[in-house]
Amino acid sequence: MNQNKEFDFNFIDIVSLVWGYRKPLLIITLSAAILSAIFSSPFFITPKYQSEVIFYPTTINSIGNAMFTDLTQRQADPLAFGEEEEAENALQLLNSSALQERIVKNFDLLNHYEIDKEGGSPQTDLSRTMQNNIKFNRTRHLAVSITVLDESPEKAAEIANGIGALYDSVKTEIQRQVSLQALTIIEDEYKGKQVEVMDLRTGLKQLGEKGITNYEEQSRAIAEELYKVNANSSTGRRLQEVQDKLAKYAGDYTYLRETLILELESLSKLKKRYEKAKVDVEKTLPQKFVLTSAFAAEKKTYPVRSLIVLLVTASVVFFSIVTLLILNQLNMLKKK
Repeated sequence: MNQNKEFDFNFIDIVSLVWGYRKPLLIITLSAAILSAIFSSPFFITPKYQSEVIFYPTTINSIGNAMFTDLTQRQADPLAFGEEEEAENALQLLNSSALQERIVKNFDLLNHYEIDKEGGSPQTDLSRTMQNNIKFNRTRHLAVSITVLDESPEKAAEIANGIGALYDSVKTEIQRQVSLQALTIIEDEYKGKQVEVMDLRTGLKQLGEKGITNYEEQSRAIAEELYKVNANSSTGRRLQEVQDKLAKYAGDYTYLRETLILELESLSKLKKRYEKAKVDVEKTLPQKFVLTSAFAAEKKTYPVRSLIVLLVTASVVFFSIVTLLILNQLNMLKKK
């Protein structure tokens, strides 16, 4: 109870002290508000405008697999939005040196941000300025946002939309590099398999020139004819010679024919893989679904003058009251 009374007494003292110095405090408050409004004006702080692009990354890495695979085996839908993994991959690509260097070059950011090229650390200064003005984030709905601050609203929108376009081109280029290597490997295998098939067909053709066109059918037909005629007759001896010739090349024919069937099946699979690989190299699909494109902002985003004035004024008033309390306590100590 005594503590509550002491607290009330102290609070009353504070109110009384503030009331006693109400005029100086009012002057200080108005001065702080006016000065903070002046120093937060465009004459002292250059306003910046914000533009934003929001997009969903796609789930497609291979167009061939996505477009030319059976529906029961298709692993990715070309119209599906990306999820957490795709969003994280998109952020990694946006922060990669390959894309960052392209941003600096395309928008001449060294000159745009007035970075001293002859200074001690132009790249560090540029990197710090870009981190303050260009930000990449993942939204709570697993989309990716590109936010750009700039003194020019048109430039902010241009850079934001440009980065979105660069994301498409850089990701496509990276995938194409891998696709070209894969195409080269598959093309070599496909052409090698074509040569093997051609060799087998040439072997069968040579047997055909010797009269071995279909060993099973020919052997069956000769066996039936031999059964009908006398084996010692001229016809029988002639049929026996043909049968001996068939038997001589039976192994070669069977090997070439069975191997050709297997190699043709393998060639068919390689052809499909080759066609898919060609599609991956020659064709492209958008790498993102744009939800919001950037536009030139009509109002500045930074600085928020009302918030600056409020915070500065409240801080000045608070520290003024604290100063009055300290001075008052010192005076009371001196009197004692």
